[in-house]
Amino acid sequence: METVTDLIPILEKRIRHISGAIKQSGRKILKNYPITSPQFIALQWIIEEDNLTIGELSNKISLAFSTTTDLVDRLEKNGLVQRTKDESDRRVVRIIPLEKGKAIINEVIEKRREYLGEVIGSFTTEQAEALDELLEQLYERMKNINER
Repeated sequence: METVTDLIPILEKRIRHISGAIKQSGRKILKNYPITSPQFIALQWIIEEDNLTIGELSNKISLAFSTTTDLVDRLEKNGLVQRTKDESDRRVVRIIPLEKGKAIINEVIEKRREYLGEVIGSFTTEQAEALDELLEQLYERMKNINER
């Protein structure tokens, strides 16, 4: 009988392969939009977190501040976001998603969900619920370890 420790290399490989397959599918979807993968990731964070500064976004996407600034410049040039001064501290600049940016994210996410639906469509409800529960536990534990 295998132990959890014995399964770790197998699980790591499976998770890596699943992540790669999702990224590959996402890249195919993004070819139909005027946005790169890094821009997509940044725009998702901008929409999800609301009112991020470039520094905060830089931390979220693990890119250098200057790289994040260039990325936001391109998003702004394409009409996907705008910079605004913080109301309480005019020195702080916040990144606000525009409707065009939100529409792209919504469309791409819907296509990603369709892809996932194709993949998981043959699962029973019980299997899908078990997968959801395990993924939630995995994510929460990872988040707790990363916050230390």
